Amino acid sequence: MQTNALERLRGQIERVTYTSEETGYSVLRVKVSGRQELVTVVGSIANPQAGEILQMSGEWSSHPKFGEQFKVAFYQVAVPATAVGIEKYLGSGLIKGIGPKMAKRIVKTFGEQTLEIIEQKPEKLAEVEGIGKHRIALIAQAWEDQKEIRQVMIFLQSQGVSSAYAARIFKHYGKQAIATVTENPYRLAYDIYGIGFLTADKIAAKLGFAKDSPLRAEAGLLYVLHTMMEEGHVFYPMEPLLKNAMELLGIAEKKLLVQACERLTWDQRLRIEQLALPEPTAAVYLAGYHLAEGQVAERVAKLLRTKALLRKVDCPKALAWAEEKTRLSLAAKQREAVLACLTQKMVIITGGPGTGKSTILHVILTIYGAISQRILLAAPTGRAAKRMTEVTGIEAKTIHRLLSYDFKKCGFKKNEEDPLDCDLLVLDEVSMVDLLLFYHLLKALPQNAKFIVVGDTNQLPSVGAGAVLHDLIQSGVVPVVCLTEIFRQSKQSSIISNAHKIIHGQNLFFPNSEKDDMFFMEESDPEKVLETIVGLVKTRLPRKYGWHPVNQIQVLTPMNRGAMGTQRLNEALQEALNPHGQAITRGGRVFRLGDKVMQIRNNYDKEVFNGDIGCISRVDPENQEVVITIDEREVPYEYQDLDEIVLAYAISIHKSQGAEYPVVVMPICTQHYVMLQRNLLYTGVTRGKKLVVLIGTRKALGIAIRNTTQTRRYTALDWRLKQAWAQLA
Repeated sequence: MQTNALERLRGQIERVTYTSEETGYSVLRVKVSGRQELVTVVGSIANPQAGEILQMSGEWSSHPKFGEQFKVAFYQVAVPATAVGIEKYLGSGLIKGIGPKMAKRIVKTFGEQTLEIIEQKPEKLAEVEGIGKHRIALIAQAWEDQKEIRQVMIFLQSQGVSSAYAARIFKHYGKQAIATVTENPYRLAYDIYGIGFLTADKIAAKLGFAKDSPLRAEAGLLYVLHTMMEEGHVFYPMEPLLKNAMELLGIAEKKLLVQACERLTWDQRLRIEQLALPEPTAAVYLAGYHLAEGQVAERVAKLLRTKALLRKVDCPKALAWAEEKTRLSLAAKQREAVLACLTQKMVIITGGPGTGKSTILHVILTIYGAISQRILLAAPTGRAAKRMTEVTGIEAKTIHRLLSYDFKKCGFKKNEEDPLDCDLLVLDEVSMVDLLLFYHLLKALPQNAKFIVVGDTNQLPSVGAGAVLHDLIQSGVVPVVCLTEIFRQSKQSSIISNAHKIIHGQNLFFPNSEKDDMFFMEESDPEKVLETIVGLVKTRLPRKYGWHPVNQIQVLTPMNRGAMGTQRLNEALQEALNPHGQAITRGGRVFRLGDKVMQIRNNYDKEVFNGDIGCISRVDPENQEVVITIDEREVPYEYQDLDEIVLAYAISIHKSQGAEYPVVVMPICTQHYVMLQRNLLYTGVTRGKKLVVLIGTRKALGIAIRNTTQTRRYTALDWRLKQAWAQLA
């Protein structure tokens, strides 16, 4: 657009049709003086609110579908002057503590002086029915914060980037937000969840930071290393790390990054170590990961070398007594596992579904329960802990709750100074546990306690960095019992028999009889696959088997994007299962009362963790709050926290780890080619407890079963554990 060709337009926002927090792009319906019908205004407008007055410069255009539109190039915001405009403005959800009904009462009392009263004499709000001192303080603070947030939004927009994170930036830095960002915009990448290096780099460029700025080199290097950690690596080799950083930053001089690496090492943010792995490697670690890997190795070695506090038992007698008490008859491999747990300080029990891991735990806990009350059970997720409780009859906790997170110290209360009160700790679903969480658990585990680790090596590795279960087994230091025999009752399940076929790379068998628990539906057209999934979840499975479409049926998919990704599936399933619930739109995403949702990052303040699933049970526009019921507990979320939440009618297979669902419905198509791997298919299938339905092509199934390629994770825990064990010999 040429500036001299721009037209001016002034009007009041009547309705916000759409706004994206990520891009700032908005579609508004605006009342313009002299025009009978509302005008459609489109463009990048930060946090538009109904009732605001916009002074705009732009040009008119005609959209083939939506008709005449005014495209905004520049704009200024003014607060409304009329009583009607003020009521709409306050009732739009702008100010926490004021909803549509309260806005009506306030404006009825003060009329066109309302905004002046809130700004200069908020104590007069007490004249309005239903407003007490607490709400007055809330409204006054929210009004001040909103002004500051708007300034941050305008500043970010002036730098040519999204203003989506303005509220979070203001919450973190307060009134120093603009000064802090101006001084070092790269801090945003470290301090603000959701703002990465690339966004911070755009701001830095607008502010005049040079491409070869030392701050940029350091931030870019850390960004690449953090990206590697997100892919599961604990360290990354120096040369490929520098190469990736040079490509990202567009820097030709390697020296700049070597110097940045030296500064970060001097600041103790990085650690570099020469490792004698299969080939000599200069390993670059984030400092916390280096400490964790070394400490895990040392603590496991010391644990194995330290005498147990639990008294020894007569193994043959204890086994016979436990079998009689539990009315179980153990197979040879199960006996071996129980004996290992009775005689060894730490044991790993691994095996697929139907191989008797639960039976072994039941017997072990029966024996140890007779001689000690200090037994703890834990799992990485709430769903896995709940299932462990159901199987054993003993309360199991998530690792996070077991270690008691301290909000003031921003760390776990349980550690070496205040250890867990236990003689025995049993940890299930260890394949899910990443290095950092395992480190914190070991810090809190008394050295004289016994430690039983249970997991399935065929499942996907942890979402976080590390390959803890794999490395513990590979070290050869920790005793391992591997269960392979499928027991008779389990053999009758097609889910379990097919899971073991996947492990061994064999073609799957689908009897497709009415009494079977696993079905395959052949369909190659992605749109028809989507249509079939929606039909199964909404109608066919509930009608035939009585399954609840939201509470008992879970759609799993290999990918987040694409025709069969979580985003597309969730949109379709939400529209089919919950089209009319009270809605709130955040960042272009619609959440409705009654929606099934999932937490996507750990939030210790709320005591909810990555992968927790719940249901939206209340929407409160006046207090800008959504309440989500998770594990029968109501958890409040402010609107700005909703980027931690996604719809969960369909979730990725990675996010399903540690969970079991009565029914799993899963697309398996060649469109997922990049993700079709044996461990991914195996993990998805084994999430189903009563019924699994696969929809797709046999070709895609074959690709997944044959593909055993896994991205190598750079870890050195197995090597360190061997070293630590040898040093203590």
